[in-house]
Amino acid sequence: MADELRHGLRRELERAVRGEVSFDAQSRALATMDASNYRRVPLAVVAPHDAEDVAAALAVCRAHGVPVVPRGGGTSIAGQATGTGVVLDFTRHMHRIVSLSPEALTARVQPGVVLDDLRRAAAAYGLTFGPDPSTHSRCTLGGMIGNNACGAHSVAWGTTADNVRALECLTYGGEPLRTADPLRADLRELVDGHLALLRTGYPQQLPRRISGYALDALLPERGRDLARALTGSEGTLAVITEAEVRLVPAPPVRVLVVLGYADESAAADAANGLLPYGPLTVEGMAADLVGGEAADLLPRGGAWLFVEMPGTGEAEALRRLADAYDSAVVTDPVAQRTLWRIREEAAGTATRMPDGTEAWPGWEDCAVPPARLGAYLRDFRALLRGHGLRGAPYGHFGDGCIHVRIDFDLLDAAGVARFRHFSEEVADLVVAHGGSLSGEHGDGQARAELLPRMYGGELVALFGRFKDVLDPAGGLNPGMLVRPEPLDANLRFAVLPRRPVDVAFGYPDDGGDFSAAVRRCVGVAKCRDTEGGPGAGVMCPSYRATGEERHSTRGRARLLHEMLAGEIVTGGWRSPEVLDALDLCLSCKGCRSDCPVGVDMATYKAEFLHHHYRRRPRPASHYLMGGLPTWLRAAAPVAGTVNALARVGPLAALGKRAAGVAPERELPPLAEESFVHWWRRQEPAPAAGGTVVLWPDTFTDRFSPEVGRAAVRVLRAAGLRVVLPPGRVCCGLTWVSTGRLDRARRVMRRTVRRMVPVVAAGHPVVVLEPSCAAALRTDLPELLGTDEAAALAGSVRTFAQVLEETAPGWTPPRLGRAVTGQTHCHQHAVLGDAAERRLRARAGLTGTLASGCCGLAGNFGFERGHYEVSVACAEERLLPAVRAARPGTAVLADGFSCRTQLAQLGGVRARHLAELLADGL
Repeated sequence: MADELRHGLRRELERAVRGEVSFDAQSRALATMDASNYRRVPLAVVAPHDAEDVAAALAVCRAHGVPVVPRGGGTSIAGQATGTGVVLDFTRHMHRIVSLSPEALTARVQPGVVLDDLRRAAAAYGLTFGPDPSTHSRCTLGGMIGNNACGAHSVAWGTTADNVRALECLTYGGEPLRTADPLRADLRELVDGHLALLRTGYPQQLPRRISGYALDALLPERGRDLARALTGSEGTLAVITEAEVRLVPAPPVRVLVVLGYADESAAADAANGLLPYGPLTVEGMAADLVGGEAADLLPRGGAWLFVEMPGTGEAEALRRLADAYDSAVVTDPVAQRTLWRIREEAAGTATRMPDGTEAWPGWEDCAVPPARLGAYLRDFRALLRGHGLRGAPYGHFGDGCIHVRIDFDLLDAAGVARFRHFSEEVADLVVAHGGSLSGEHGDGQARAELLPRMYGGELVALFGRFKDVLDPAGGLNPGMLVRPEPLDANLRFAVLPRRPVDVAFGYPDDGGDFSAAVRRCVGVAKCRDTEGGPGAGVMCPSYRATGEERHSTRGRARLLHEMLAGEIVTGGWRSPEVLDALDLCLSCKGCRSDCPVGVDMATYKAEFLHHHYRRRPRPASHYLMGGLPTWLRAAAPVAGTVNALARVGPLAALGKRAAGVAPERELPPLAEESFVHWWRRQEPAPAAGGTVVLWPDTFTDRFSPEVGRAAVRVLRAAGLRVVLPPGRVCCGLTWVSTGRLDRARRVMRRTVRRMVPVVAAGHPVVVLEPSCAAALRTDLPELLGTDEAAALAGSVRTFAQVLEETAPGWTPPRLGRAVTGQTHCHQHAVLGDAAERRLRARAGLTGTLASGCCGLAGNFGFERGHYEVSVACAEERLLPAVRAARPGTAVLADGFSCRTQLAQLGGVRARHLAELLADGL
C-alpha cells in the first residue's frame, strides 16, 4: 500500500475508532504470527472498545479496500489468526462477561473473554463451559468459536458448535448478522438449491468434523442453525461482537483412570470401547512425550489413555472392565494436575524430538471415526516412515482426533517440497479412513487447499458461494478456507537469515544457532496465562503485571524473530522496538522451565543488550548495578560511612538519580563486616564428614553475612568440613543481567581458573544465593563453553541439596513452625526446589511457598522506570501470601532480592532456610 493511502487509512481509523489504532512496527510485528508455521505482515492492529468500534473500523477498511482479520489469543495452529490487512485485537478491551444465567445455563460474552475467566465465573454456580482446549488459560471465546475448538471433554460435552446458542456479528459490508433472527433469504435459497449435496456430501459418524463450512447446519431438518454454521468459519464470514453460549453442570468429583498399553495403536484400538461407560475424557499419548515426575505416576506401558470419570465407583468399574496392560486410579487432585499438565503442554513439548530436532505442526489435528483410529495410526506411522519423518501422535483418542508435530525441514526448498508431498498423501489417507482434515484447530492455510480431496469440487464450490453471500467483497480473512493460499506459502521461517548469527552465548540446545533458539517459540502462549495460585509457575511476571503482548515471552520472541527477518523491525541489534519490549523483562528465567518449548528470554535479553550497547554508552544502572561486585568491594572499607550518607535524604536522592536507581527505592545497607572477613577470624572446626566449598556470593558477603554464618553453623552441625574457594571468585551474574557479556566472561574465566583444583578434588560447591547458583549452573558454561566451566557448573549445589547428598544421615532440628514466602524464580527455573521441600518437611516447617517472581529480580526493581511493575509483580502472589499468614509464621526467602522486596514493600524480615535451621540448633 502506498504511503499516502496508508496515512489516509491511519488518519480515518484514528478518527473513527475509540480504541487503540497501531501502525507502528512493534505492534505489527507482534501480530505477524499465531501458533502455526505461517507469517503474514499486517498493515495495522486495532483494539476496538465495543461493537460500535468494530463497525467503525470495518467501515474505514471497506472504504479503503483493506482486509480485516479478527484475532483472539493468537493460538490458532493453521495460520488463520494472521493477515495482511487490519488485525482486530479483541483481547485488549472486548473481554467482558456480559451476563451469566445459572437458571438458563447460558452466558453472554464478548469475543475477547478468556475461556478460564468464563469457567471461573461459572464455577461459582457449579457450572462450566464444556469445550476446553489445552490453551484454556489464554484462548478466547471468539477464537474458539472461529475455530470450533473442542478440547479434552468433547466426548462428554461436544465441540464449541454444540455449545453456541446465538451470535451477534457484523459482516464486512457492515450489516448486522444476528443468528437469532430468521435465516436470510439469500442463505435459505443457497441451501434449498443444494439439499441433496448438503445431505450426502459430509462424512458421517465423525464427532470431530471441523473442516470446511458447516453448511449442513442450515438444512431445514437441522433447524436452519446459522450459529452452528458460522462456528468454525475462521473469521471469513463475519466478525463476532457477542455470543450466547451454553453452560453445563460441572461434575463434583472427577477421578482419573490411567490405562497403560503396549503402544499408541493398542491404546487407540481400546479407546472407542470405553465410550459406552460415560467418560468425561478419553485422551491418549505415548512415551515420547512423558518425562519427569509424571512418569512415576503412570502405570506400566508404552502408551496411555487418560480417562476421566465422574466418580470413584465409575472409575474403579472402568479399570476392571478395561482390557489394559496396567492401570491406575488417580484421585489426588495434585497428582491429577501433574498428569494433565503433561498432556496440555504437549503442543509445546512435541516441538522437539528426543534428539533435539525441531518439529512443526504442519499436520496437526486430523480426525477419523473413533473405531478407525487404531488402523489409521498404523497407516499414518507407515506413511511417516516412508517419507523419512518422525512425529509423536497424541490427542483426543475418544473422538478419533490426533495431534502430532513432525520433524519437517521447513528451512530449505527440498524440505518444503517434502512437507507439501506428505500433506497431500496424508490428506488422502485421512479421507480413506472416513475422516476430517481438521479435527479441532481449523483449516486455515495449512489444510484449506486440500479440502477438495475431502469434500469434492462441487461442495467446495458451494463453500465459495456461501462466502460470497456473506462477504461478497472478500474482505474478511482472505486466503483462508475459501480460495486459499497454498499450504507451503507464507512460511514464517523463510524470512530468517540462512547463516548463523554471531552471538556470545553458546545456545547448546540449539546447535549454537540464535535463529533456532528464537524459533523455539511456536506461539502456544502459555506465557499469557494469568491464573495465579500454588503451582502456577513463574512465567511471565511482566505480562501478568501489564497484560500487554509485548511484555509476554511470546511477544518478545516474536519481536526477536522480526528483528532477524529485518522486514518490519529494521534496526537489527539496535532495534528500539526490541529494546522497549525487553525493558520490562525481569530476567526471572521462568520461561526457561515453564515455557513448554524452553524459550529462555533472560539469555536472549542479555544477548540483545550485549549487542545493542556495544561500543555505545549504556544506562547508568548498567555501570553501577552491573558492576556491583566491584563497587561493593571498593566501598567495603567505608561501609559505615556509605550507609550514613545513604540515610541523608538529599544525598541519597542525588546518588540514586546519578546511578539510574528508582527514587522510590531505599538503598540496602552494606554489612559493617563482610562474611569473608568474619570467616577469616574463625578457627577451623573438626568434621566427621566430607568437605563442602561454601561460595561467598556478593549478596551474602556484602549484604547478608548473617546468612553465610548461619549456613556454616548448620553445615558444621551436619558433620561437614566447610571451606571457602581459593581467592576471590564471582559468578558474573550482574554483568550477565545487564548484557555486559565481555566483562562477564573475563570474570568467569578467572573464577573457573581458581576453582579448577576444588572441582578436581570432587568437592561440592554450595551456593546460598539462588540467582548466583543459577548463573554458575547455566550462564557460565553457556558463555564460556569449556570443559572446566561445565565441570564447575556440575559441582554446584543449593544449601538443601548439599545437605541431602553429603550428610544424608543428619537429622535437622525439629522447628515445628509454619512458613510462608516464595521460592526464588531462578531456583524454580534452573535448580528445582525438591530438596528444599524435603528438608523443610524433615525440619517440621509446614506450609507452601508462593510461586512467581518477587518483582525485584536483582537490578530490575531498582532501575528507574521499573518500580510500578516491580510492585505489581510482588502484589500478585508474594505479598498477599505473607499478609494472609497467621501470627508466628516464619517468612522464608532464600534470595536476597526476595528478602529486600519483602522488607521494602511489606515491612517484613524474611529469612534464608539456613537461618531458620541455625536458630533451631
